Amino acid sequence: MKLYSPAEIAVLIKRYDLKISKSLGQNFLADRNITEKIVESAQIGKDSLVLEIGAGLGALTAAAAQCASRVTAIEIDKNLIPALKDTLKEYDNIDIICTDILKEDINSLIKGSAKIAGLDPNRTKIIGNLPYYITTPVIMKILEEKTAAESLTFMVQKEVADRICAKPGKKTYGAVTAAINYYCAVSYISDVPRGVFVPKPNVDSAIIKLDILKEPPVTLADEKVFFMCIKAGFGQRRKTLLNSLSGSYGLGKPEIQNALERAGINPVRRAETLSIFEFAALANCIHEEKKV
Repeated sequence: MKLYSPAEIAVLIKRYDLKISKSLGQNFLADRNITEKIVESAQIGKDSLVLEIGAGLGALTAAAAQCASRVTAIEIDKNLIPALKDTLKEYDNIDIICTDILKEDINSLIKGSAKIAGLDPNRTKIIGNLPYYITTPVIMKILEEKTAAESLTFMVQKEVADRICAKPGKKTYGAVTAAINYYCAVSYISDVPRGVFVPKPNVDSAIIKLDILKEPPVTLADEKVFFMCIKAGFGQRRKTLLNSLSGSYGLGKPEIQNALERAGINPVRRAETLSIFEFAALANCIHEEKKV
């Protein structure tokens, strides 16, 4: 099956009477170089267990299966399952599961597949071509649930990739950036032009890789306070930190002022200028203020 041929994809769509779902963000990848770049970037090898989110018509699934020991491919659209079973029928190391990844216990999925394949679940590579509307929810679900995995290598909308990989001080730097950098080492792999998809979307994409850290890069007195600082700071990002954080954690301006000064952070700075190390220092000082 020529999964990288737009003409063959058109044949599959007609054969299985598939309706392209805009609500599911369906744009099928039709470029071998891109699938190979994702597999290479994810460092998928013979001892790898792969969890793919959003199998589509199976182009990336097939590329992963050629290198991995086992691939568990998740696809939410039940109408695509017959086509997937057709395009991937030559592989005996793929499990296709029709489900909504946002409603699944991902750890259970991984551990179940790892047990069957006799692999270490903690070395799982999670890959996928994620539509815009689920990119952040999927990534944060995986990270917040302490999923047994080594890395996430995703193709996402370029705008989202720029936001995830942004540095402090940039307009694209936000709460999601800071949160992901707490859990992962982030890499921007490459741009992906819109012309490699069927149908062609209105925006370009990019490949990013998130290597999950064994330990966070900062030491926290209370993780909840750290994320509260991030949420409150970016919730009113045009305000100074003194104003955006006042009232958070039950503290008024005088206590927040004290915390900022003790953390060595100018109260007139804004959240988008803080690194996660500064957020951590501030959160620890706010935690101390609450105890006073």
